[in-house]
Amino acid sequence: MSLPSVSSLSRRKFFRLTSSLAATLSAAPLMHAAQGSTETAGEDYYAKLGVTKIINAAGTYTTLTAACMPPQVVEAVRVAALHPVRLADLQQKSGAYLAQRLRCEGAVVTSGACGAITLATAACLQHANNCDPLDLPQKADTMKKRQVIVQKAHRYGYDHAMFLAGARVTEVVTMDDYKRACDAGDGVMTNFFNAAEDEDGIAGTAQIGREDWLRVAHDHGIPCHIDAAADMPPISNLWKYTGMGFDLVSFSGGKGIRGPQNAGLLLGRKELTDLAYQNNNPNEGVGRGMKVAKEQIVGMVAAIDWVLSHTEEQMQGDYQKRADLIAGMMKGIPSVTTLTVTPRIANHVPHLLIRFDPAVTGMTTKQIVDKLRSGTPSIELNPNTGHKPNQGIPSDANTLVVGVWMLQPGEDEIVGQKIRAALTKA
Repeated sequence: MSLPSVSSLSRRKFFRLTSSLAATLSAAPLMHAAQGSTETAGEDYYAKLGVTKIINAAGTYTTLTAACMPPQVVEAVRVAALHPVRLADLQQKSGAYLAQRLRCEGAVVTSGACGAITLATAACLQHANNCDPLDLPQKADTMKKRQVIVQKAHRYGYDHAMFLAGARVTEVVTMDDYKRACDAGDGVMTNFFNAAEDEDGIAGTAQIGREDWLRVAHDHGIPCHIDAAADMPPISNLWKYTGMGFDLVSFSGGKGIRGPQNAGLLLGRKELTDLAYQNNNPNEGVGRGMKVAKEQIVGMVAAIDWVLSHTEEQMQGDYQKRADLIAGMMKGIPSVTTLTVTPRIANHVPHLLIRFDPAVTGMTTKQIVDKLRSGTPSIELNPNTGHKPNQGIPSDANTLVVGVWMLQPGEDEIVGQKIRAALTKA
């Protein structure tokens, strides 16, 4: 590029032109990186930091860094990282886009399903008490309404996500308990843990199913939230629960949706999702520290686009083939039997159960788990291994549970070889 002589330009035009040229030149490395130059290939920081990579034969668990994002989502995150935007604009437009795609009134990208539960609770507290976001949680104990109604069988560690907003839990068991709790007039929200339901639709000692739970709460004007964190696939669950009448629904972004692990979705009535937005970062509220960066928001939107580009059958991928391959490698081992099960609600994909008699194999469940974990490559089995039945997985003390859906190509054969070696002490 050649520049005109200074004499032919005004001083102001000259500086404008040279400033523009400098900006173009300084942007060149960034533009080059955005075009996918091989010169910008990232360093393997797991290796640099000495962090052991694992074969994930467990599933989308937070402690194992959940799911890996598909290439389309990784690319969307990379491009988003290169450009600043106004966060409020991104949050609002992404919410409107997601609500349209997921057939609901409102949507908010959150810092995960746990963050979504806190924002849902804050929204319901604010809605019931007509208070300011800055009143939570410090003024919650002075409010007339602050109770979240929960079945005893649905209590879990994520109760703390509700406590964070200043709510307290009223625990119920029977339908009469539930009606009395609603009649008390201090309820702001109900919480239903979807994965707690068993094959008959009722969770263990819980006595109230989803439809009756919704009906009673809505008869009393109390919004209903459902925790569906791990409940995709099937894809249709992304609009099933709002369609049933749940006012708010939480999903994890980093599980079956395959978005960033530190992202999630809160879907539901726009009146309530708008209040959740008021409590979300960067606004001053209980969600201020639950920061969702531009990369997570774009990654969440891209992940939903990716999911909706698939059929239900495609979402199941070759999971059954992986389970069958590993099961086939167990044939001929004394006392060993295999069974494939697909949980009805949470983690609705095939899981392989490998049952054995420790007296015959000479190895206990714990010894096998430890052997796989300490081996090379390190393998993590599903945490239901060696435990009693849980959320649709009928395990027991002498059962290995293999989650196949997070395995990378070729890892199913490695897992089969390592388990067979452990069971035969080879």
